[in-house]
Order: sequence, then C-alpha cells, then structure tokens
Amino acid sequence: MKNLKRILAVALAVMMIASLFAGCGGNSGKNVLKFGFDANFPPMGFKDDSGEYVGFDIDVAKEVVKIIEGYDELELIPIDWDSKNAELESGNIDMIWNGFTMHVDNRDKDYTWTEAYMENAQVICVATDSDIQSLNDLKDKSVAAQKDSSGLAAFKKTEIANSAKEIKEFPEYDTALMNLESGAVDAVVIDETVIGYKIAQGNDKFRILDDSLAAEEYGVAFLKGNTELRDKVQTALETLAENGKLAEISTNWFSSDITTVGK
Repeated sequence: MKNLKRILAVALAVMMIASLFAGCGGNSGKNVLKFGFDANFPPMGFKDDSGEYVGFDIDVAKEVVKIIEGYDELELIPIDWDSKNAELESGNIDMIWNGFTMHVDNRDKDYTWTEAYMENAQVICVATDSDIQSLNDLKDKSVAAQKDSSGLAAFKKTEIANSAKEIKEFPEYDTALMNLESGAVDAVVIDETVIGYKIAQGNDKFRILDDSLAAEEYGVAFLKGNTELRDKVQTALETLAENGKLAEISTNWFSSDITTVGK
C-alpha cells in the first residue's frame, strides 16, 4: 500500500510539473511576426500617453497578421534606428516597418522590399517665429536630423549643407525637435508625415519651409532574399487596399486616404 501511495504521489507530481510547463509554454506554439519599428516616429509608430505603442504602421500590421499565412500574432519590437540592420540580420525582427524610405543610398540592394504603400517628402522645419524662410537661409545655421535617416542623406547632398554652421545628428526626431524648440538648433530635417501630423494635432511651435529636399516613398523592408515573407505581406497589403481597410486606417490617422497600394 505504501508503495502504491508513493507511485501515485510521484505520478501526481509529474502531472503537476507537466501542467506547469504546458501553462508556461502555452504561446510557444504560435508563430510570431516580429515587427521592428522606431518608437519615436509619430504617426507611423510611437508610444501614446497611456504607454501603449500605436500608429498608422502598427494598425496596418495588426490587420496584416490577421490574414497573412503562417503567422498567429504580431510582436511589437522597438529598435534604435541606427541599429536596424543588426536587428534584422540577427533575426530579432522579421521586418523594418516604420516610415522606412525606399530607393535611397544602397537600400534597394541592402533589403528585399514590398512595393511602396505611401508617399512622403523630406522637409525643413523651423520655429514658427524664425527668420529662416528658405533653404538658402540655412547658411551658418545649426541644422539637426535623425541619425542614419534618409533626410540626413538628402540634406548632405545639397549645396547649402557645406555652408551650414553644423549638422547635429540625434537618435530620434523628438529630441531634435526639443532642441529646435529650445533654440539649440535652428532647423530640423524631418519627414513631412511626422511634422505634418504634429502641426495637425495643434502644435503651433513649428512651421515647414516651402522648399522640400526630396520626394520619397515608404515601404516594408525584409532581410535580403526573404521574398517568401515579403510576398505574403505584399499580398496582405493588397487585400487590405481592396477591402477598404487600408483607406480606413489612413483616414483615421491622416483624415484622408494617402496610401498608394493598388493605385
């Protein structure tokens, strides 16, 4: 009888341990799509006042993962923008999706891309009361940009870049804009979608110069050669464009449909 009790006790203990492991690994069987993004890039991806990650790109990706084959859920992974290549190459993220500009520098060769889903432009932002009115007025001025951004690359290609007092690089746009607001810099090179959104939200501290630096397109980037995942995401984006969900999300963030998928 004692041996039977011991056997039963051991069996019960094994069952409890197995149950614990099953509970801990309940999500281990899920195939997670790892979404890499800059968490300081409103309205494409950022942290709201409640501490939740939100944005246009995030909303679209949440819809994509509902219909894409082979994936069960979306994992939001904020990254340092200048470390995005290492994050992708290490497998920590499956894609770079956060207002990522196509067709600049060597990006066409460095990544596998979806087709463009939105147009953008690199613009110059100054304080509302600044005397800077055009690109030429940046001579002997301090200009800020995000490190490793297409805006920084576009500005460095201009003639005025050589006559600027300095070009300061910041890890994210919010820090650059804080420096502009404090007077530490005179202008910020920035995505039109980002500063346009801030101004539309009622921020009257900044204005955009009429001179733009470059017309651009946003796309989703994958590890070079990962056409399988790229094709799945591209097909999902086309489905969202056809059923009107992409336009709905765009209107929610930009008050109109400014997406380019299927157009």
